[in-house]
Amino acid sequence: MKVYGQLVDIHKRNIYPAVISIGKGKIENVERIPSAPDIYIIPGLIDSHIHIESSMITPGAFALTAVRHGTCGVVSDPHEIANVLGTEGVEFMIEDGNKVPLNFYFGAPSCVPATDFESNGAVLDHNIISKLLGREEIKYLSEMMNYPGVINGNDEVIKKLEFAKKVGKPIDGHAPGLSGVMLRKYVQAGISTDHECSNLNEAKEKISMGMKILIREGSAAKNLNALKKLFTTDPEMIMLCSDDLHPEMLQKGHINKLIARLISEKYDLFDVIRSATINPSKHYNLNAGLLRKGDSADFILVDSPETMNVHETWIKGEKVFADGKILFSYDAGSGINKFNCRSIKEHDIKIKSNNGDIRIIIATDGELLTRETRITFGSSEYINPDINRDILKIVVKDRYKDLPPAVGFIKGFGLKRGAFASCIAHDSHNIISIGTNDKDIVTSINEIIRLHGGLAVSSGKTVNSLELNIGGIMTTRSCNEIALDYDNLNQLVNSFGCTMKAPFMTLSFMALLVIPDLKIGDQGLFDVNKFELVSLFVD
Repeated sequence: MKVYGQLVDIHKRNIYPAVISIGKGKIENVERIPSAPDIYIIPGLIDSHIHIESSMITPGAFALTAVRHGTCGVVSDPHEIANVLGTEGVEFMIEDGNKVPLNFYFGAPSCVPATDFESNGAVLDHNIISKLLGREEIKYLSEMMNYPGVINGNDEVIKKLEFAKKVGKPIDGHAPGLSGVMLRKYVQAGISTDHECSNLNEAKEKISMGMKILIREGSAAKNLNALKKLFTTDPEMIMLCSDDLHPEMLQKGHINKLIARLISEKYDLFDVIRSATINPSKHYNLNAGLLRKGDSADFILVDSPETMNVHETWIKGEKVFADGKILFSYDAGSGINKFNCRSIKEHDIKIKSNNGDIRIIIATDGELLTRETRITFGSSEYINPDINRDILKIVVKDRYKDLPPAVGFIKGFGLKRGAFASCIAHDSHNIISIGTNDKDIVTSINEIIRLHGGLAVSSGKTVNSLELNIGGIMTTRSCNEIALDYDNLNQLVNSFGCTMKAPFMTLSFMALLVIPDLKIGDQGLFDVNKFELVSLFVD
């Protein structure tokens, strides 16, 4: 098999007409020729950090869409499904990924649970992590979110880090805002990447200590604009990633669109492509094709680097996408789940007033970071949402032990009526709801309990929902189907006055207890900076 085109040689930093000879899944030869068709041959693209579960579809269904965008490999952390189902969830991801040609490079989830301050479905201790890291298909130790545990020398955390170093597998980081002495301790523990940088100074400091920076541009967190100058100063130290990519965004594009955007903004073509090919392949020790003789034949044909519209995608010498058509089949099989809670009533979420100040979460569109403010309510018996001041009630209901719901208040969503809920709530995936009144909040939560997982929107007697039958966070349906339903629910929430561009995505991070400042889990409000539970009422 021979493929002709304009070869983008990222090793020699040159573009020239070439013919690629392919045999037994490998590149047998790359030959420069006098002329070739005006189509560009580029190494297959790699997303350096993604949670497939955030697309709400299986690895196989993800592959059916991602190869259309030239994605040949993903460095995937199965952290979300592991928090729900433990090693059974990791096994599901590996087995499902093996059904399709896309290269899934899975990690061993390092923080299951993410903290000790929430209920989740499993515990992956250092013994389980050691077994996972001993497997060939597990390429790295996934993001170490417990940075206080690293800095303070937590025994369980250190054992996981030490085993990863012992078997020579890289360790991913997660250190939003960490700086100075604490950052140095974190890096010295062997942690080599970070995808949480939101500004250039933070990224520069981490690079100066030897960390690789994964520039994230996903559905919720978008850091490319803030960090893209690193392409001119530290191109060998950066990679591109999406982290969390919801289905409607995946349909529109993947890493290819980030590359096109950067090249069209005049960043060096070879450095940009390198960030999604050579850099992740070298860092994670991947057997990825980089368009050299003897490499796996993983490459794409695009109309131009400035647009990155993909004509063909090849993986291991197999043409998997061409002329708008997927050239492989996939059967999702049946779902697996873990749900153990009963419905709630309105009196379960009522909060009696003590006439003092209460802590309020402040959410910002497009940001995972939140802030805290303190507000005094009036002398009513109960504290209720105040739509005029954009103070809504937020409730988290544990779905594993059937504990009483936790209740707080939040600003920033702008909702004027109704409520919406999800059991995609990073990282433990309990049920989370935001609403303007108790009745609709309870209805939305109970709908998710009825479905054993999914999304729901409630207003009065009307309830709209979407079922997620794999761990309550993914579905066996296609990306196209789920994207349409998901988009409709987002639009419905926006029609209720919500000002967030991606309401459900933003909602899902309000329970993420490892991203500052103030969040809420099933056990209550959590001050991430102090790393401790705090009272709703200010002393």
